[in-house]
Amino acid sequence: MKKIMIVDDEKVSLMMTNHILSSEYQTVCASSGKEALELLKKHQIDMVLSDLRMPYMSGYELQEKLNVQSQSQIPFMFMTADKDEETESKSLATGASDFISKPFRADVLLSRVGKILQTAEQIHGLKKAATTDPMTGLLNKASAQEQISELCKKSQGVLMMIDLDSFKLVNDLYGHDMGDKILIRFSEIIQATVRSSDVVGRMGGDEFIAFCQNVQDEVVIEKKARFINKIILQSAKDFMGEDMNIPLGASLGCVFVPSEGSNFEELYKKADKALYDVKQNGKHGFKFFYGNQNVEFEESSVTNGLSGIKKILQERNIVSGALELPFSQFRLIYQFLYRLSLHNSKNVSVLLFTLEQKDSNEEAQKEFLEVLKASLRQSDVVSVFSKTQIIVLLSDMGEENISLVTDRVFDVWKENAWSASSSLSFENENLR
Repeated sequence: MKKIMIVDDEKVSLMMTNHILSSEYQTVCASSGKEALELLKKHQIDMVLSDLRMPYMSGYELQEKLNVQSQSQIPFMFMTADKDEETESKSLATGASDFISKPFRADVLLSRVGKILQTAEQIHGLKKAATTDPMTGLLNKASAQEQISELCKKSQGVLMMIDLDSFKLVNDLYGHDMGDKILIRFSEIIQATVRSSDVVGRMGGDEFIAFCQNVQDEVVIEKKARFINKIILQSAKDFMGEDMNIPLGASLGCVFVPSEGSNFEELYKKADKALYDVKQNGKHGFKFFYGNQNVEFEESSVTNGLSGIKKILQERNIVSGALELPFSQFRLIYQFLYRLSLHNSKNVSVLLFTLEQKDSNEEAQKEFLEVLKASLRQSDVVSVFSKTQIIVLLSDMGEENISLVTDRVFDVWKENAWSASSSLSFENENLR
């Protein structure tokens, strides 16, 4: 039921107006502007009906103060015994929704109040439609960027870009209706991990954005990432069955605000870079962007010596499975290990996996890459060499164990939906 505040310094008029409106609405009565402002702190008001001329604070002044205090435009209707036409014109010019002269009939008052509330509801609906993503109910891209941009200017916290990993497979294998269900569930899970004061929006497709205020600890984000990944996989199996083997999960690219800046566009690019790194190194995790590493190096080398430099060199947020590198970086690792192998007896093996597909599809290679990384150790390194080939370095592994590794890779890949439309083979040699 809608709640209306009635403000009038004349007690008889206040009682009569309350008697009329309380038959259809909840009412809150105030005998002065000051009392009305105090009551607004305790009640969620849908509309104000106020006398125009009151001592100490006029209806005009009350309207202005109420809107400032509530930080929104509350529908306002003035009532007065003043017959001056200029009074009505001025009332409407201040933004009032309507004006009614005393004395008034009960049916006229109820009719006008009803129209004001109906119009306010329609406007609210239009505003919500303009700012909300219709599928998930989250803020849409434009509104999320606008609100988060303002928060970045004045608040501290974490800006996060969140992607639903391997979502395309849901649409391809189970249909778009199932895909919609998964997206809606994913948005609910994200909302469940943040507070009501935080901002969450959908950027489009399977990409989401969030700003968590007053968070300055990676551990907090780590827990959120773990929760999201756990629940989305459980939910997917609830929807599609326990035999569902799509590697659904979430990748989070994060940046601290304001330590990495306060400009939204720059922060967004940094979070996007961190997200890309997660995608390239196993997905289903999180990573923070740290853009001032050169500065950190100079300061640490002076103040902390070698220990400070080691902190900068160390990999953050180490995920399970093999390390994925671009081929240019993989080549440097290869050259270093080759040099090392010239002076010690440790075995390093090189494997080349070839994935031939009936229909060329980058998604199949991405899925195999994830299977491969998950089947290997953290001390192993992988890199995409071509559209059909992935190269691997296995450190400190004897010939007798390589077959165990490759068998495991083949067994896991057979369970993947893409394996039916592809053929997998491999070659193996020692580094030297």
